[in-house]
Amino acid sequence: MSLWDWAVGAYGREGVQDSCLSLQDDDGQSVCLLLWAAWRGPVDTETVEAAADAAHSWHLATIDSLRAVRRALGKPVSDMADARRLALREQIKGVELSAERGLLEELASISGPPTGARFDVVAALASASRAWSDRVPREALKTLAGRLPEPGQTDV
Repeated sequence: MSLWDWAVGAYGREGVQDSCLSLQDDDGQSVCLLLWAAWRGPVDTETVEAAADAAHSWHLATIDSLRAVRRALGKPVSDMADARRLALREQIKGVELSAERGLLEELASISGPPTGARFDVVAALASASRAWSDRVPREALKTLAGRLPEPGQTDV
Protein backbone atom coordinates (compact mmCIF):
# COMPACT_ATOMS: atom_id res chain seq x y z
CA MET A 1 0.00 0.00 0.00
CA SER A 2 1.35 3.43 -0.93
CA LEU A 3 2.10 5.96 1.78
CA TRP A 4 -0.62 8.23 0.36
CA ASP A 5 -3.28 5.51 0.54
CA TRP A 6 -2.16 4.48 4.02
CA ALA A 7 -2.13 8.11 5.23
CA VAL A 8 -5.63 8.82 3.88
CA GLY A 9 -6.96 5.69 5.59
CA ALA A 10 -5.13 6.39 8.83
CA TYR A 11 -6.23 10.04 8.88
CA GLY A 12 -9.84 8.90 8.66
CA ARG A 13 -9.59 6.77 11.80
CA GLU A 14 -11.24 8.03 14.96
CA GLY A 15 -9.16 10.68 16.72
CA VAL A 16 -6.27 10.72 14.21
CA GLN A 17 -7.26 14.00 12.55
CA ASP A 18 -7.60 15.73 15.93
CA SER A 19 -4.24 14.37 17.10
CA CYS A 20 -2.53 15.41 13.87
CA LEU A 21 -3.99 18.91 13.90
CA SER A 22 -2.99 19.36 17.53
CA LEU A 23 0.57 18.24 16.77
CA GLN A 24 0.63 20.62 13.80
CA ASP A 25 -0.97 23.68 15.39
CA ASP A 26 0.06 23.34 19.04
CA ASP A 27 3.44 21.64 18.68
CA GLY A 28 4.64 22.89 15.28
CA GLN A 29 5.07 19.39 13.83
CA SER A 30 4.85 18.24 10.21
CA VAL A 31 1.90 15.87 9.97
CA CYS A 32 3.21 14.43 6.71
CA LEU A 33 6.58 13.63 8.26
CA LEU A 34 4.92 11.99 11.27
CA LEU A 35 2.58 9.90 9.12
CA TRP A 36 5.56 8.84 7.01
CA ALA A 37 7.42 7.73 10.16
CA ALA A 38 4.41 5.73 11.38
CA TRP A 39 4.04 4.09 7.94
CA ARG A 40 7.71 3.40 7.26
CA GLY A 41 9.00 2.51 10.68
CA PRO A 42 12.59 2.81 11.85
CA VAL A 43 15.20 4.14 9.45
CA ASP A 44 18.80 5.19 9.91
CA THR A 45 19.67 8.71 11.05
CA GLU A 46 20.70 9.84 7.58
CA THR A 47 17.35 8.80 6.10
CA VAL A 48 15.24 10.46 8.79
CA GLU A 49 17.31 13.65 8.41
CA ALA A 50 16.87 13.57 4.62
CA ALA A 51 13.13 13.12 5.13
CA ALA A 52 12.99 16.05 7.56
CA ASP A 53 15.00 18.21 5.14
CA ALA A 54 12.56 17.37 2.34
CA ALA A 55 9.61 18.13 4.60
CA HIS A 56 11.12 21.50 5.56
CA SER A 57 11.60 22.36 1.88
CA TRP A 58 8.04 21.39 0.94
CA HIS A 59 6.59 23.29 3.91
CA LEU A 60 8.64 26.40 3.15
CA ALA A 61 7.98 26.42 -0.60
CA THR A 62 4.32 25.39 -0.67
CA ILE A 63 2.43 23.89 2.23
CA ASP A 64 2.76 26.63 4.85
CA SER A 65 1.89 29.43 2.40
CA LEU A 66 -1.09 27.58 0.99
CA ARG A 67 -2.32 26.75 4.49
CA ALA A 68 -2.08 30.42 5.52
CA VAL A 69 -4.12 31.53 2.47
CA ARG A 70 -6.72 28.79 3.04
CA ARG A 71 -7.10 29.77 6.69
CA ALA A 72 -7.38 33.47 5.82
CA LEU A 73 -10.14 32.68 3.35
CA GLY A 74 -12.01 30.80 6.07
CA LYS A 75 -12.93 34.14 7.63
CA PRO A 76 -15.15 36.83 6.12
CA VAL A 77 -13.27 39.38 4.01
CA SER A 78 -14.68 42.85 3.45
CA ASP A 79 -15.72 43.56 -0.14
CA MET A 80 -15.52 39.86 -1.04
CA ALA A 81 -18.66 37.83 -1.55
CA ASP A 82 -18.79 34.83 0.79
CA ALA A 83 -19.65 32.37 -2.00
CA ARG A 84 -16.62 33.42 -4.08
CA ARG A 85 -14.33 33.48 -1.04
CA LEU A 86 -15.41 30.01 0.03
CA ALA A 87 -15.11 28.64 -3.51
CA LEU A 88 -11.58 30.02 -3.73
CA ARG A 89 -10.84 28.54 -0.29
CA GLU A 90 -11.87 25.10 -1.56
CA GLN A 91 -9.60 25.48 -4.59
CA ILE A 92 -6.68 26.43 -2.35
CA LYS A 93 -7.51 23.49 -0.08
CA GLY A 94 -7.23 21.17 -3.10
CA VAL A 95 -3.84 22.60 -4.03
CA GLU A 96 -2.67 22.31 -0.41
CA LEU A 97 -3.75 18.66 -0.36
CA SER A 98 -1.91 18.10 -3.65
CA ALA A 99 1.24 19.59 -2.10
CA GLU A 100 0.90 17.31 0.93
CA ARG A 101 0.50 14.33 -1.41
CA GLY A 102 3.65 15.44 -3.25
CA LEU A 103 5.54 15.59 0.02
CA LEU A 104 4.32 12.13 1.05
CA GLU A 105 5.41 10.72 -2.32
CA GLU A 106 8.81 12.38 -1.90
CA LEU A 107 9.19 10.91 1.60
CA ALA A 108 8.27 7.44 0.36
CA SER A 109 10.86 7.72 -2.39
CA ILE A 110 13.54 8.70 0.14
CA SER A 111 12.99 5.68 2.37
CA GLY A 112 11.38 3.06 0.20
CA PRO A 113 8.44 0.97 1.39
CA PRO A 114 8.02 -0.42 4.91
CA THR A 115 9.44 -3.84 5.67
CA GLY A 116 6.20 -5.14 7.16
CA ALA A 117 7.92 -5.93 10.45
CA ARG A 118 6.40 -4.75 13.72
CA PHE A 119 8.10 -1.75 15.33
CA ASP A 120 7.72 0.81 18.10
CA VAL A 121 5.57 3.52 16.51
CA VAL A 122 6.24 6.04 19.28
CA ALA A 123 10.00 5.67 18.77
CA ALA A 124 9.61 6.16 15.01
CA LEU A 125 7.41 9.23 15.56
CA ALA A 126 9.88 10.65 18.11
CA SER A 127 12.78 10.17 15.71
CA ALA A 128 10.97 12.08 12.98
CA SER A 129 9.83 14.76 15.43
CA ARG A 130 13.40 15.21 16.71
CA ALA A 131 14.68 15.62 13.15
CA TRP A 132 11.94 18.21 12.50
CA SER A 133 12.39 20.38 15.59
CA ASP A 134 14.16 20.71 18.92
CA ARG A 135 11.06 19.83 20.92
CA VAL A 136 9.58 16.33 20.93
CA PRO A 137 5.97 16.36 22.21
CA ARG A 138 6.09 12.79 23.57
CA GLU A 139 2.63 12.62 25.14
CA ALA A 140 0.98 13.90 21.97
CA LEU A 141 3.01 11.43 19.90
CA LYS A 142 1.92 8.59 22.20
CA THR A 143 -1.70 9.64 21.74
CA LEU A 144 -1.30 9.67 17.95
CA ALA A 145 0.45 6.29 17.97
CA GLY A 146 -2.42 4.79 19.94
CA ARG A 147 -4.90 5.89 17.29
CA LEU A 148 -2.95 4.79 14.21
CA PRO A 149 -3.14 1.34 12.61
CA GLU A 150 -0.76 -1.28 13.97
CA PRO A 151 2.63 -1.34 12.21
CA GLY A 152 2.45 -3.42 9.08
CA GLN A 153 -1.36 -3.22 8.95
CA THR A 154 -2.33 -2.38 5.40
CA ASP A 155 -6.11 -2.48 5.61
CA VAL A 156 -6.72 0.93 7.14
